[in-house]
Amino acid sequence: MPYALSILKVKDYAKWKSGFDREDGVALRKAGDMKSYQLFQTGDDPNKIVLLTEFDNLDVARKFIQSEELQEASQQSGVVSMLETYYLEEVEKKSV
Repeated sequence: MPYALSILKVKDYAKWKSGFDREDGVALRKAGDMKSYQLFQTGDDPNKIVLLTEFDNLDVARKFIQSEELQEASQQSGVVSMLETYYLEEVEKKSV
């Protein structure tokens, strides 16, 4: 399964999360064909977040993450910078 792992810096986590959870944020993710996401905060800075998102293929992931719509929504919700994004292809998954 293809994923995108993005590391973001936001001004205020609570404000960013509120925008992320709004109906238009949900609609934007659906329109970008995002299948699921996992959200993490780093232990030393709650405003530095890691977002692991699942897509059907990496081209769709790249197109969505680089879209003007997502960039605009991110800026409006308080994203200071997109520090890094990695596009990942799952190789193996096992329970231990």
